[in-house]
Amino acid sequence: MLAALLAHNLSAGSLGTWLVPDAAVRDRALRRYVEFVLMYAVQHGRVDTTEDRAAVAVWFSRLESPPTGAGWRCELRRLLGPFAARFAVLHAVVPRTPHHYLAQFAARPGEAAAARALLASCHRVVDAERLPAYTQVCGSEPRESLLSRLGYLPRSPMLLEPGGPVLWRMYRPRRGGERRDGLPRRVRLHRAAAPSAGAGPSAAPPLPGRVDTT
Repeated sequence: MLAALLAHNLSAGSLGTWLVPDAAVRDRALRRYVEFVLMYAVQHGRVDTTEDRAAVAVWFSRLESPPTGAGWRCELRRLLGPFAARFAVLHAVVPRTPHHYLAQFAARPGEAAAARALLASCHRVVDAERLPAYTQVCGSEPRESLLSRLGYLPRSPMLLEPGGPVLWRMYRPRRGGERRDGLPRRVRLHRAAAPSAGAGPSAAPPLPGRVDTT
């Protein structure tokens, strides 16, 4: 259920279309990606959800400088084939300072109250540790998002090329802390960052395991 919720959230907007331009394999690729992220978070991060699974938030603690990510990228290539480089973009630029990274967040339609309550609970943990939080939202109006209303500030848009949507880095300062976030002012991902066209991820082997999504 959680994987389906996250995959639907990605596929519903322009980001999912950019991540997997091939509509014939898009749903399968998005599902593989979110299952991998959930499985990785169960082992190395945190997965928060409401009792009825109406909303889910996937967190990673970045208390030190992030690793090179070579292993992560290798696994993405194995699972997603020629689309892997686009998914890697979602994790390419993070703040240099210690923070909690909200890697994925989704809620069922009409569950705004549940989404707000879940994030408020997560933020109490973040605030108790006196750390900032970081995430990304897709769209042209980041200040109109739920995250903005919960204290996240838009920073340096990530321009996806070619013809992709805009990802806004959103930074929630630590309680009583400065608003420095360690992010560059602006990043443009050049055409070379996107993979070349090719066969869809249907040729990739299945996931080695599945997170409990029931």
